[in-house]
This record gives sequence, C-alpha cells and structure tokens, in this order.
Amino acid sequence: MGVVLNLEDGKREAASIKPLIDLTARDMQRVNELILSKAGSDVEMIPEVANHLISSGGKRLRPMITLAAAQMFGYAGDAHVKLATSVEFMHTATLLHDDVVDESDMRRGKRTARMIWGNQASVLVGDFLLGQAFRMMVEVGSLDALDILSSAATVIAEGEVMQLSAAKNLETTEDEYFSVIKAKTAALFQAAAEVGPVIAATSRAERAALRSYGLNLGLAFQLVDDALDYGGSTSDLGKNVGDDFREGKITLPVILAYRRGTAEERKFWSGAIESGGADDAGLEKAIGLMRRHGAIADTIGRARHFGGIARDALAPLDRTPQKSALLDVIEFCVARVS
Repeated sequence: MGVVLNLEDGKREAASIKPLIDLTARDMQRVNELILSKAGSDVEMIPEVANHLISSGGKRLRPMITLAAAQMFGYAGDAHVKLATSVEFMHTATLLHDDVVDESDMRRGKRTARMIWGNQASVLVGDFLLGQAFRMMVEVGSLDALDILSSAATVIAEGEVMQLSAAKNLETTEDEYFSVIKAKTAALFQAAAEVGPVIAATSRAERAALRSYGLNLGLAFQLVDDALDYGGSTSDLGKNVGDDFREGKITLPVILAYRRGTAEERKFWSGAIESGGADDAGLEKAIGLMRRHGAIADTIGRARHFGGIARDALAPLDRTPQKSALLDVIEFCVARVS
C-alpha cells in the first residue's frame, strides 16, 4: 500500500494510510455491514447496481476520515458509523452520476454500472443511495451534522453543473477551475472531516480545524488525480489514463499548457478538446506539451501547497494516533505522483 515519497531530509520512506485503516478497522467493519444492509432493496436491480460499485475496491478514504475525526476527540457513541456510511453513499451516488455525465466506460478497473445496466439505472440507483444517506443522517439526530452533509450534497451538485458548463471551454480560468474542484471534490472531504468533531461536541476551533483539513486535502487529492490522468497508470486512477483528455475535461494541466503555449499549440488544444479530436496520438502530444511548459509539475506543486495548508490546520490540535494518521493521509495522497 505504501508509495515512495521524497522527504525534505532526503530519506525515502513510504507514505501509507495503513495507520488510518488500523485505527478505524473495527468501526469500518460496522460501516461495511451497514452499507450492505442499506444498499438492499426488494427491487432487484438496486442492490445489483449498488454492490457493483460498492464492492469494486475503493479505499473508502472519506468514511475512514469521518471515523478518525470522531475518535480523535474521544467520541464513544455509534452515530459516527451512520454518518460515515452516509458519506460513502454520497460518494458512491456521485460516482454513479458522474459516469453517466462523463460517458465513462471504466471505473476502478471494471466496466461502469452504466455500461452494464444503462444510464437510467445508474442515475436512479444513485438517487436511492442519496435517499438512504439522508435517512441515516436524520436517524443520528444532529441538526449540525445534517446541515453539513446536506449542504455538501447541494454544493457537489453545483460543482458538477459548473464542470459541465466548463467542458471543452479552453478559456476557463484557473480560478474557475478551482471553484469547480472545491465544489465537486473538496466539499465532501470537508464535510466528512467536520461531522466527526461535530458529533463529538468539540469546540468551534477544533471543528474549524477539521473543516479546513478536509477542504484542503480534497483540493490536493483532486489536483493529484488531474495530474495522474496525464502521467499515471490505470491502477493509480481506477480509470483509463487519458480519460479526462478524451472527454474534453478542462483540468489544471490543460489550462496551464494552453495558456503557456504558442499560437500553434493552442490550435492543437482547440482541435483536440473543443472539436473532439482527442485520440491516442493527441494524448501523447498533449503530455509532451504539458511537460514542456511545466503544467504537470506545477499542478503537483499546487497539490503540495494545499497539502501543507491541511497539515497546518491540524497543527494546534493535541497529538493523538488519529491526528498522526490523518497527517499520513495528506502525504499518501500527494505521494501518488512522487
């Protein structure tokens, strides 16, 4: 599970989420049982579609963050299990919807649900999972937690619409791009981290610390994903390398390479992204242009910047095994491209 990370002191060590997995193992077993229970339905297709994605090998990083964030403040109830399950259902629903919008064929090395059962089933099962997530939030009985997660659901939907509006638009600015990823990716990381201290009845400052941690971790996570699409592997991404390029997605590496390129290079980007001329040869050329203009390296640099903010957000909190594990998550996410 470890990956190589270059540290400032020159040593090469492995960044791993194993401490987080170990600390949350008992609670995650309960989360997994609840996932299977709540994904069940008398409508046969619902559990088939849901379990196709739920059992496909995702790390379940977001619910583990929720569990660890509650544990680090000494929470001893079981509401965090339902909230962690809600977070995972929200994430799964988003993936089902995303694959339809993006017309994706692969997810985590498997055919997407839409390729097996169709677009309509994928969207409707995603809606079912969202409904189950909100039922569990209500069962917890925390208005603050319900407000955080329901607000995140709204923001995520807004982010998807923003991304749809920016699709194939090479005039998208870096600020507009960050608005998209803050909404579509970072918002759920932020909510997953914040609901832990909320149900543990912590101070406003402690809640703000986890909120900032989650937001900036989410930004770093998405930036790394965007960089990996042009320099990673299918196993790293859980989808085909170059999918963003083929789908005409405007991500930061594209924005930087386009703006830094010559007039002739911008014509290439226009033909590949805006006119739908993205093929394997075009992908190879795109990667070459990104490297020439430092677009991938600068995307990774920005990821490290947000990772640093996430680390600083936790700095004032007491040292606990959970805090240490959450810090390891930052290194793990960024080190995927090291």
